[in-house]
Amino acid sequence: MEPIPLPSLIHYELLLQLLERQTSFAVSENPAMRQQVKQLIVTLRKAVAQQKQIEQSCEQANLPIEYLWSLNSISQEVKSKK
Repeated sequence: MEPIPLPSLIHYELLLQLLERQTSFAVSENPAMRQQVKQLIVTLRKAVAQQKQIEQSCEQANLPIEYLWSLNSISQEVKSKK
């Protein structure tokens, strides 16, 4: 069986750091925008937790996982299979 592609966790970390360090600061004077940014941060944290659940399920089922850094390698693989 081919490995199950999942995003590398660094992608989430990068987005969270950007939102927490820069975006939150930039919208600190706007309560509505600040709340939207907080909600986005919560959503991303939930996505990380869900991905970890998928990883645990794969591990229990002995399914291989492949962490991807970009889609470039996937598009190249698709082209080479044609």
